[in-house]
Amino acid sequence: MQKALGLIEAIGLTTAVAALDAASKAADVTLIGVEKIIGVEKAIGVNIQIAGEVAAVRAAVDAGVEAANRVGLVAASHVIPRPHDEVDKLIEQFSKNLNKKEQNKEEKKDKKDDKKKDDKTDSKTKKK
Repeated sequence: MQKALGLIEAIGLTTAVAALDAASKAADVTLIGVEKIIGVEKAIGVNIQIAGEVAAVRAAVDAGVEAANRVGLVAASHVIPRPHDEVDKLIEQFSKNLNKKEQNKEEKKDKKDDKKKDDKTDSKTKKK
């Protein structure tokens, strides 16, 4: 990654949306990732990752943090001017792990829903 990386970790989705909206309007940046994080005391954190030119990312992160603080809480924010390629690998690996967890949750939910449908079908069949 040759551009700057900006990170905003907001507490709650509404706070994260406010941060991203303000950041995107403040400067020419690109959203490269969003991750849900279970934080301290099981608070749901949303980590927003943006990229662009260094000055644009700094302006976007500042605007995003300011807007987010009006709505909720920001746990952390940071700008890395020219992150090493290893940082990309870390973000990709973290995203893969989160995606696997989300996929597993969906599969469990689908299995549970299928079981409920089967149970309803069985009870209807028994009543006849």
